[in-house]
Amino acid sequence: MVAEVFLPTQKVLDFPITALRFEDQIQTIIKWAIAHESKTVCVANVHMLMEAHWNPDFAKVLKNSDMVTPDGMPLVWMMRRMGSRYQDRVAGMDIFVETCHYAQTHNLSVFFVGSQTEILTKIQARLGQEFPQLKIAGMEPLPFRPLMETEDQVLINKINSSGAGVVWVSLGCPKQEKWMAQHKGKIRAVMVGVGGVFPVYAGIQKRAPRVIRDLGLEWLYRWVQEPRRLWRRYATTIPAFMWLAAKQLISSSRLPRVFLSESND
Repeated sequence: MVAEVFLPTQKVLDFPITALRFEDQIQTIIKWAIAHESKTVCVANVHMLMEAHWNPDFAKVLKNSDMVTPDGMPLVWMMRRMGSRYQDRVAGMDIFVETCHYAQTHNLSVFFVGSQTEILTKIQARLGQEFPQLKIAGMEPLPFRPLMETEDQVLINKINSSGAGVVWVSLGCPKQEKWMAQHKGKIRAVMVGVGGVFPVYAGIQKRAPRVIRDLGLEWLYRWVQEPRRLWRRYATTIPAFMWLAAKQLISSSRLPRVFLSESND
């Protein structure tokens, strides 16, 4: 039996975010995929951390994930302030593109779960142009209702028999993360939750320009595209995250003084 290797983490709002550079996180995913290890990768932003903060069950899912990448720039800034000075942003779209690149060169196949047939068709067409040697093991759009046990087993068998090393999961947060947690140990592949990536890669939505992303304003760019769907989420999560993040930074800045006073007693 291979010993479990735990990746270095940096806590943001009490949640362990994987503290590795972008390329190291991608190489870890590829290594797991080649070995067909059943792993879960959560791509975290402010929304996800706040969902976990407010929901104890989802908090467990996040804390038990094998990798939690810092997708949102606020998470990256927090990690840098807390000690991970050279932390990169490890965003869903970048994970998707880079992993597909390595999958093509390592003869790994990928499987798609969730989203809609129209979006999956557009993704397949674009992948055929950008990664012509990439093996797509299968694409399975799921109904909005929960799958019956027999249906779920059919899907598990289909993914495993396809030989896929990576499973892209697009069900939205927190549904996709819970789905991955429920299938850990059942699906012999790395499951990566990349809900928002599918419509962007399919060309249905636009990704923010790099300068907007680097400024941490991608949320605003998305809100302009989908104001009715996202305004309530952002109005709820962003102020709460800023408050909790400030509390964490203030608390961490006091720690050395506490330890110093205790050592002098």
